[in-house]
Amino acid sequence: MTLSPFVHQWSAIAFVAALAVVGEVMIASGMRQLGDLDDIRATRNLLGTIAAVLTNARFVIGALCMALNFFSMLFALSIAELSLAAPAIGALTYIGNAVAAKLFLRERVDRRRWLATMCVVVGVILLAR
Repeated sequence: MTLSPFVHQWSAIAFVAALAVVGEVMIASGMRQLGDLDDIRATRNLLGTIAAVLTNARFVIGALCMALNFFSMLFALSIAELSLAAPAIGALTYIGNAVAAKLFLRERVDRRRWLATMCVVVGVILLAR
């Protein structure tokens, strides 16, 4: 069974966007867990600050997701046109970040941001056609 090119391209695009969202949420969560880096640097030297960041599991998982995101994007760009893949990945990442910020990071996402997100959804639908 072979996938149609449409499904193949959009699966790759969705995978890249999902990795970006997970990576960004994990990095943000890890950095919130660590606190202000200036405060950490005040009590430790530079290497201690770097060690604190690199030993934070959430940060490391997020960084790994972002690295995998990069290589997945290379694959997506090899099977989809740049004029489709780049805007679609960006838009889906933007939508995913707004939803994930609300659900996982408990951020306040105001009405203006939801309206902007809906405009992005319309843009993605127009790209898909």
